[in-house]
Amino acid sequence: MAGRFSGQVAFITGASSGIGAAIARVFAREGARVVLAARRADRLEALQQEITALGSEALAVACDVTDRGSLDAAVKRAAEAFGRIDVVLANAGFGVSGVFTDLETVDFRRQFETNVFGVLDTVYATLPYLLESKGRLGIVGSVSGRVGTPASAPYTASKFAVVGLAECLYYDLADRGVSVTCINPGFVASEIRRVNNRGELTGKPDPVPQFLVMPAAKAARQIVRALYRRRPEVIITRHGKIMIFLARHFPRLTRLVLRLGSKGRVDQ
Repeated sequence: MAGRFSGQVAFITGASSGIGAAIARVFAREGARVVLAARRADRLEALQQEITALGSEALAVACDVTDRGSLDAAVKRAAEAFGRIDVVLANAGFGVSGVFTDLETVDFRRQFETNVFGVLDTVYATLPYLLESKGRLGIVGSVSGRVGTPASAPYTASKFAVVGLAECLYYDLADRGVSVTCINPGFVASEIRRVNNRGELTGKPDPVPQFLVMPAAKAARQIVRALYRRRPEVIITRHGKIMIFLARHFPRLTRLVLRLGSKGRVDQ
């Protein structure tokens, strides 16, 4: 299948749903062979069949980014199956929320294990292949990695760490031929807002008004385009761009608006 990534191999964590699954579909349409990595094997296998039906190749590898052994095994299987890795998308993550006084250190540790150390291990596990192919590394941060918000300290802190990591890796890997793209989505259709603080799907509806939520397929097209162009950063959603602009240029006003908007509602 011809496309901008024809003949290349894309390794995607968190590929079983949401942005990760949507990006896998876009890569497949762009000619890439895709490696689908996540914990839910049944969903990965269903997505693998869907991508195969598109005429592309896909490999489903169940793994947990918080378990370096299973992550290394997934990367090894990908290399054995396809012989190379050209694009890595460190996408796996979830959100721990709540008022700081209602949380404990263990909540932050659980959040960082997936959102920060899971990203680090994904990078380290795949880096030899990226160096060989002079490939592309995508790290999924968040608008929350640029703008602090109420009742979200664990998630926001983890995403600030990921954004900082991506900024540094941009420089550290540039001379080795590997581009680093920090991907900061706003509200995109996914399960992340419907899971509890342990990463378990609750079945509750998305609390964000749907007019603010960008379809995952649209976000995926923008992300893949940014990776192809080797852009240092891409902000997904218009409201995300506005929030980051305001926080950067009008920090006092942004804090005032967020404070007034959350007053009396944080505990809820």
